[in-house]
Amino acid sequence: MSIRIGNGFDVHKLSDGTEILLCGIKIPHNKKLLGHSDADVAMHALTDAILGSICEGDIGIHFPPTDERWRGASSKIFLKKAIALMMEQQYLINNLDITIICESPIIKDFSLAMRENIASLCKTKVNQVSIKGTTSERLGFTGREEGIAAIATVLIQKNE
Repeated sequence: MSIRIGNGFDVHKLSDGTEILLCGIKIPHNKKLLGHSDADVAMHALTDAILGSICEGDIGIHFPPTDERWRGASSKIFLKKAIALMMEQQYLINNLDITIICESPIIKDFSLAMRENIASLCKTKVNQVSIKGTTSERLGFTGREEGIAAIATVLIQKNE
């Protein structure tokens, strides 16, 4: 059995808005995330974790922010590409873990919907997907609610 691990990290700035997109789930909020694409910080971190686990670079290599084709693009496109590359190498997800760092929204209120969506996109089971939130105790840019950060770790495996 071949086992690999990857991690990813991403940050996006907050601005005035009406909802935040995290793990593909729209969450009512008085702010929105800013980015070249849809700014789904959690899905970006996961995409980087998967790409890292298969040694295929990062999201910026495959979907450069300088390329106008990706302006406003759904992060599902990025994640699906990473999953396809992983499966081409005959790996499957053993489990994945995403931590979203923000003062609000309260992630636990949306974590089941997020887990279900990520499991579907990653072609895995909900019990192989962990999504949780933490605050930064009002410290730093996340504590001042200037942005949201996410960390993702993925363990993949294939039988050889």
